[in-house]
Amino acid sequence: MQGTRLTQVLGMTTDSFAAQVTMTIPEFDRATAAQGEALFRAQSTFVKGVVRVADLPQDGRAEVAFAGRSNVGKSSLINALTGQKSLARVSVTPGRTRELNFFTLGKDGQLLLVDMPGYGYARATKAEVKGWTRLIRDYLKGRRELNRVFVLIDARHGLKENDREIMTLMDEAAVSYQGVLTKADKPKAEELATNEAKVAAELAKRPAAYPQLIVTSARSGVGIPELRAAIAALVPNPIVP
Repeated sequence: MQGTRLTQVLGMTTDSFAAQVTMTIPEFDRATAAQGEALFRAQSTFVKGVVRVADLPQDGRAEVAFAGRSNVGKSSLINALTGQKSLARVSVTPGRTRELNFFTLGKDGQLLLVDMPGYGYARATKAEVKGWTRLIRDYLKGRRELNRVFVLIDARHGLKENDREIMTLMDEAAVSYQGVLTKADKPKAEELATNEAKVAAELAKRPAAYPQLIVTSARSGVGIPELRAAIAALVPNPIVP
């Protein structure tokens, strides 16, 4: 569904693109889209950075997490979702997120968004990378507040072995996760459609993967309403727009 729509709108200017997104919202339900808009209308704030499982928030609020390879565009996507250009730090150097960073979403911070350290390339010592990897694994395996992990995948490259390792971990731990293609404005339409189909087919075979793959671009805005709606659907007591 999203691949067809993307083929029609890629290549537009950013200004004309926004109008096209508005016209295509009925494809995934306007009521759900309105819930997503309501959730992200409130100002998001940074709560804390965590380097040890013992320091995780203990107030029982539901959480969603963003995971992905270094340089997949996590920070840019978070900033696009919240409409706050500097909420998450954007860097040209991959691997700059070195903690589990918690941000509030919604009125009174009813949901927590967790920006996880990128896996893969990072300018750090082996000991530091080992520590982040252990933190990620421990968090994913034992966090009851975690409602879903959104696995960000570069639309130009598709799934890599690091992605598959994390997804296997979540399959084994029965942690729900959903694929999100990022940087959809970068590849040509045909390449994007091919990569989208390959990723969707692989995710369909995994027991803990949510069936819908969301295609996004932080630069152009494609998929942002859909991703907001998917996150809003995970709020225990959703805001009524």
